[in-house]
Amino acid sequence: MKSYIIFAIMNTIEVSTTQNIDIEYDVAGLGERIAAWFIDMGIFILLYLAGVIFVGILAGTGASEVGFVVLLVIYALLYVFYDLVCEVFFNGQSVGKRAMKIRVISLDGTQPTIGQYLLRWLFRIVDFVLTSGVGAIISVAATKNKQRIGDIVAHTTLIKTTPRTQLSAVAFRPLVSDDYQPLFPEIGQLSDRDMELIHEVLQNFTKSGNNLLIYNMANKLKNHLKIQIPQGMNEMQFLHTVVKDYNFITARDA
Repeated sequence: MKSYIIFAIMNTIEVSTTQNIDIEYDVAGLGERIAAWFIDMGIFILLYLAGVIFVGILAGTGASEVGFVVLLVIYALLYVFYDLVCEVFFNGQSVGKRAMKIRVISLDGTQPTIGQYLLRWLFRIVDFVLTSGVGAIISVAATKNKQRIGDIVAHTTLIKTTPRTQLSAVAFRPLVSDDYQPLFPEIGQLSDRDMELIHEVLQNFTKSGNNLLIYNMANKLKNHLKIQIPQGMNEMQFLHTVVKDYNFITARDA
């Protein structure tokens, strides 16, 4: 009877967290970025139409000229600072990005700093104004981490907040060799319910991106089984090895 491990392929970027856990995030593609941009532009078109209607209402009061100037200034300020304000105060997301379930993240896996948000916002001049958007499109299409020029300078990129592949939908593949040797024989002490809990933690992590779930589960397993994670292996790799060892051991015993 063959053993099985969880297997999934995604377009990802690997980042290292403060707990030294290497985690793969699903990178947002060019199509998702463009769709988010169209949603944001749609909002500004609606605001413009609302402004035109409002100015028309003011025309009857004799204050249409002043009202038009005020609205024009407000509209211009909103248009210029929209992305910067949204990303700083709404976890790296504009309305369009939230709708497309993508957000800005630092390449080291942390929340971008205000300085990083400011840099990627300033380079919108290069990405969209000076190159009419062509610079941004070419850069996103050509770079490994799907970064526009502003992202490259700020060391940021966009990730999907909901992974394309959920753990509940991944395929199961047989181990490459039947001669596989479990790294942690102590895993045989675990029960099916223990493994279900580990799978639940992994699944919750893919939904929330909360790497503390992985860190805490790995520590509980280490303490329960009185084992140490080998040097060079992080907590995420440890949990996947646990799954691999358990599947092999239970299949062998069966």
